[in-house]
Amino acid sequence: MKIDQSYLSSINEQRFNDIALSFFQYQYEHNSLYRQYVQALNIRTNNIKSIVQIPFLPISFFKSHTVLCGNHQPSLYFESSGTTGDTHSRHYVLDPLLYQQSLLAGFESFYGTLKNYAVVALLPSYLERGNASLVHMAKEWMAASGHPKNGFYLNEWEALAHTLQSLEEQQQPTILIGVTFALLDFAEQYPIPLQHTIVMETGGMKGRKKEITRTAVHDFLKKQWKLEAIHSEYGMTELLSQAYAKANGLFVPTATMKVWARDINDPLSMYAAGNGLLNIVDLANIHSCSFIATEDIGRVFPDGSFEVLGRMDHSALRGCSLMAV
Repeated sequence: MKIDQSYLSSINEQRFNDIALSFFQYQYEHNSLYRQYVQALNIRTNNIKSIVQIPFLPISFFKSHTVLCGNHQPSLYFESSGTTGDTHSRHYVLDPLLYQQSLLAGFESFYGTLKNYAVVALLPSYLERGNASLVHMAKEWMAASGHPKNGFYLNEWEALAHTLQSLEEQQQPTILIGVTFALLDFAEQYPIPLQHTIVMETGGMKGRKKEITRTAVHDFLKKQWKLEAIHSEYGMTELLSQAYAKANGLFVPTATMKVWARDINDPLSMYAAGNGLLNIVDLANIHSCSFIATEDIGRVFPDGSFEVLGRMDHSALRGCSLMAV
């Protein structure tokens, strides 16, 4: 199936539903794992006329199977972090250019062109291993930005503080993206006023600190850096689309993503608004599976925005897991 990538710039409510249904048929035909899953549910594909009728693949299959259309061997794949002894998820990306286009279009629909920003990433633990989707995302942002002070930081806090201070003196709009535990540690040591910097946390405590609420994290970071709000990014290894929150952990999906809540006791029952486990349609994820049943518990609002309230008790703690509100 040849994908016309122009669809990324023309998605509206009706086209989203039509594209999702066409992707369901494509993935049912070409993704053998997904087809077996749908058949095991005794679902007839010709009866599916809307997104709410589509079966959503449990995200845990990315740990045990190759979730991919066809028999290709993609050069790019993302691998999740995990606790010691935990099986990592692996997500193969057959079309890196399509992913790049959806990623940049999604970001810029919220924040404007990346050429206006310097991008600084504080991603310890993710930099220390290969194939982290978060690191790849930040690299794409930096490439699109082209600013000479873009860069990754592991634990070089003094150098990071110097870079941020220099960018602030130049009144340069900057994105500081970081995992939560690293942002907390850095903010504790370097309380720098950041008037021209967007701080974006991605979740992730990695057992490095006692788990605390997102509200407490944001309050501390705002106090240390004299900020009005802390931004957040929602994504995961198994997805190619993102959602962004400009304040208070209220996420808004990009154009290629929609979120539903599903009943905790009935995985085939889902609804457009309410509390439950999160089901995600990801129209950037064409050649894998666009219909993912996550293990995140959340609240979906009628306008399509959502909050993440936690993770199911039995699911493995992953590095990108978001904190409870």
